[in-house]
Formats: sequence, C-alpha cells, structure tokens
Amino acid sequence: MTWANTLINEYYTWLKNKTYIISDQKTDWIAIQTPFIGLFNDTIEMYAQKKGDRITLSDNGETFHNLDLVGASLNRLGERRNIAERILLNYGIQLHDDELITETTEQTFPQKKHNFLSAIMELNDLYVLAKPIVASIFKEDVRLYLDQKEVIYTPDYLSKGLTGLEFLFDFQIAGRNNEVVLKSFNTINKQNVSSFLFSWDDIKPVREKVSKKNVTAIAIINDEEKSIKREYLEALKSKNANYIIWSERNSEENIIKLKAA
Repeated sequence: MTWANTLINEYYTWLKNKTYIISDQKTDWIAIQTPFIGLFNDTIEMYAQKKGDRITLSDNGETFHNLDLVGASLNRLGERRNIAERILLNYGIQLHDDELITETTEQTFPQKKHNFLSAIMELNDLYVLAKPIVASIFKEDVRLYLDQKEVIYTPDYLSKGLTGLEFLFDFQIAGRNNEVVLKSFNTINKQNVSSFLFSWDDIKPVREKVSKKNVTAIAIINDEEKSIKREYLEALKSKNANYIIWSERNSEENIIKLKAA
C-alpha cells in the first residue's frame, strides 16, 4: 500500500468522523453538518426530511443567500446565473425560491447526498465572479485551451465507479484505444486532491471494462496566483494520474498527454 492509499483511507475516516447529525425536536427535519468549508469559513450544512419512502434534501436557501452577501448574487440574469443553472442541471438539483431541493430514497441517498454537496461547493466557487477583473472561471479557461489545441471532448462527463456512486469530471476525451478524463483545479489542496484520487480510482476499472480502452486521468492545475505543493503532485503520480500545470500547458509533453487518446 502506497502512502497515497493511506491518505485516501484517512480521508474516508476523517469524512465520517467530521459529519454530524443534528435533530430538531420541533420539526421532522434533521441537519447534516459536513466537514467541508463554506463561504464564511464555516461548515456546509444540508437538511433532510423523511416522509414515507421519500427523503427531501434542502440547503434552506443558504447557498444563494450567502452568495448574495458576498456580492455574487445569482438572482439576476447573466453569465453567473447561467453557470449556476448548468451546475444544478448537472447534479439534478431543483431550485425553489432560492432554495436548493432534491428528492431521494434510502437506496439512492448516498449518491444524491454526494451530488447535493458537490452542487453547493461548485456554486460557492462562483463568489470569485464578484470581482470585476475576473473574466471567466478557470474551468472555462481550460475549455478554451482544449478548443485552441483542437481537442475533441465531452464536457461535464458523468461516470459510475465500483462503489456505485457517479462522479462528474469536467471533460472527457475519447479515442479509439484510449480514454482520458480531466478535472480542472483553480486551487488544489489535501481535500480536493483526495476526492479526485478517490473518484479516479473508483471509475477506472469500470470504464476500462465497459469501454475496452485504457483509461487515464489528468488534473489541470492553476498556478498563476499560488504555488502548488509538491506533495499533491506526488500523490497524483503515485495513483498514475497525470497532471498539467497551467503555466506549462503549452509544452510538448503536456500536449502529448492531452492527445494520448
């Protein structure tokens, strides 16, 4: 077992130990407090209500409200609102009066909870668009980069893994004998690199069995305003996941990685 495997196992344990359930005696709703950090350096919470065999998940309107407080309102028409709607569509989340809502059953709860949390985290990232100098988010920069290199890709690629969970990758490149999934990282840290390695490790054997192709992964990492810790790159390499540093994206070596499919 490599140190990266140990890192991922520790991530599972941390995730379980830092998730708390809080019951409200006055209502039939419960709060699920996750360890993931929200806009104000607090933890992200979601709420669940069970009626019969149906479970409703809600954010109680907090996601849109918090973005409004930091000047990144999603209530006005425009590119920020369009991006938010695409995120919700990708994860199957409905919007009711600024409240995020999805329904599930006990059987589909793990996947739906995963999708719901992923949607909140991606929506929170839209706070960067509150800055006038920001022309696009990093994912859109990566899309333009692929277009410039004339790479044919599928955006917002969803794939199921051995655990039965589905994972969303930013792009997929499919060739005759090879397949590449890509994830863009505006910032990379212990939390999201562990999550990426878990999702990559989970889908790889399934995709290779179904597609009969060699399947690889690439993390495209933004280093324009911050340095990247070597330990994260070593973790990617230890799990045979490639990476492209944004400042080095036009190197011949990285172009070869992109066109490996």
